[in-house]
Amino acid sequence: MTEQIELRNDWTISEIKAIYDLPLLELVYQAATVHRLYHKAGEVQVCTLLSVKTGGCPEDCSYCGQAARYHTGITVKSLMSKQDVVAIAQRAKDAGSSRFCMAAAWREVRDNRDFDTILEMVAGVNEIGLEVCCTLGMITESQAARLQAAGLYAYNHNLDTSAEHYEEIITTRTFDDRLSTINNVRKAGISVCSGGIIGLGETHEDRINMLHTLSTMPQHPESVPVNALARVKGTPLADLPKVDSWEMVRMIATARILMPRAMVRLSAGRAEMTTDQQSWCFMAGANSIFTSESEELLVTPNPRLDDDKKMFELLGLKPMVKTR
Repeated sequence: MTEQIELRNDWTISEIKAIYDLPLLELVYQAATVHRLYHKAGEVQVCTLLSVKTGGCPEDCSYCGQAARYHTGITVKSLMSKQDVVAIAQRAKDAGSSRFCMAAAWREVRDNRDFDTILEMVAGVNEIGLEVCCTLGMITESQAARLQAAGLYAYNHNLDTSAEHYEEIITTRTFDDRLSTINNVRKAGISVCSGGIIGLGETHEDRINMLHTLSTMPQHPESVPVNALARVKGTPLADLPKVDSWEMVRMIATARILMPRAMVRLSAGRAEMTTDQQSWCFMAGANSIFTSESEELLVTPNPRLDDDKKMFELLGLKPMVKTR
């Protein structure tokens, strides 16, 4: 056990596989033990995610309802105003969120008026005392520096899947493009939020390889979202089977052991999980969730805020207080 709780960036595929393949109860026990060494087990970071620009994305991500080429029935919405976003952020803070994430359905950031508005949003949300996170697609080193100067705390850019499986899911950008954006974020001194999605038709080896990429970065991502595929009608992956909740538990537990200091976020897919199933994820080391004002996470279902409050009360969990 001592070896597994050391902060390491030199994990091998075989070592990760050995952890991932542990009997489930033993895996959860080891992950829970690691979790308690680095985090307060009764605290969960509550993050609010808001789509500030919805739909119309030129990418072909096979899972995404916001891709313009798929007929998903999602209404395209232009970029919101700074005033509306800051008002929503304030309500999120009042409801217990400590991080506010803004998502825009872009392939990449362009240096134009919309980006100037995003910078104003970042500054405005930062001023009310929330950790500010953005996910805007690919960004350059100079754009990352501008976001950092505006007060951005974290940037989300998921790997989605393994390098080997990546072209089966996305063809309009490469896996190396993903890594390049993460490197630009890191160079700017912004916290990295990067994880992936399971249920994309990948193998267990793909999941292990994705975890290997994350856990062998020179610095582990500060936040690692673990998503289950949210099946959106009209996308190429709409008919894939629902992800088994035990697969989510296994991924979360393995991520927790590999990256002890990271916030491991139970993300997309929660709406299809019972309180019992989510509780296993928390036991396995998840200590962050997404909420939203609506019952959607971007454009897919998400539990109601009231339901999350009831779950927290039942499990004896409390929202993590922002410390920075």
